Amino acid sequence: MSTNPTEIRHLARPDGRLAYTVTGTGPLVIAVPGMGDLRSVYRDLAGPITGAGYRLAVMDLRGHGDSDTTFTSHGDAVTGRDILALIDRLGGPAVVIGNSMSASAAAWAAAERPEAVAGLVLLSPFLREPMPSRSAQLAMRLAYRVLFARPWGAAFWGSYYASLNKVTKAPWLAEHVRDLRRSLREPGRLRSLRDLAVQLNHSEVEVRLPEVATPSLILIGDHDPDFRSPADELAWATGAIGADGALIADAGHYPHAQRPDLVVQAVLTFLAEAQPTEANPQPAGGANA
Repeated sequence: MSTNPTEIRHLARPDGRLAYTVTGTGPLVIAVPGMGDLRSVYRDLAGPITGAGYRLAVMDLRGHGDSDTTFTSHGDAVTGRDILALIDRLGGPAVVIGNSMSASAAAWAAAERPEAVAGLVLLSPFLREPMPSRSAQLAMRLAYRVLFARPWGAAFWGSYYASLNKVTKAPWLAEHVRDLRRSLREPGRLRSLRDLAVQLNHSEVEVRLPEVATPSLILIGDHDPDFRSPADELAWATGAIGADGALIADAGHYPHAQRPDLVVQAVLTFLAEAQPTEANPQPAGGANA
């Protein structure tokens, strides 16, 4: 399979195609960005991971980046199924790296098919539903419909995304936010983001946590504004799945982008200990290419 990082490949799913790239050779690692994000958010992890002897696939979410906007179903479980489909496509098992809701999806995938997931690296994961009541959930979903509407939706998301990068800023954050806004102005992408936000319900992951027995690492920024207490959330999440964990100093919701100096070290140590096996990579052609 080609290791050209600019070559975008597509995974066929029932309602559309998912975009992904593959670089490096060796045991498989799959990275998936969070809601409203792009594959390029993993730019600072890619080189160290492939340089350490791993094959890295980075996949766009449904309706995001270079994936199709034809999908009507979104959320943790369907994203988990997409991750498993990519593992099957590329030849697993795989260590899965996920951020935010994609970390939730990775945990769901590990519960669904433990033989396919050799390890989990969960970056600021939502492993339980943060909304305290049904009425609060409904109110938030109504707000999403307004906030992610045209003509202000792309600008709103860019500003909100930037605000989640507390304390440390990646040197390329402004460029990345511009790319996010540009992407969301493409036909169908803002609607896809809104549909994902409205359909998200992390309780479908929480009920599967007792089934997660995969070696896991959880990293949460110590200034992550999505958690009332990042330290308390880390303690709960690591206990829920028996994971190792750490707070990433001076980082918000995107520790892999904000403090790659700390995250890369933790991830490479975890990969060496998880010891994923190398399967025979699947050919580049075929029905799913």
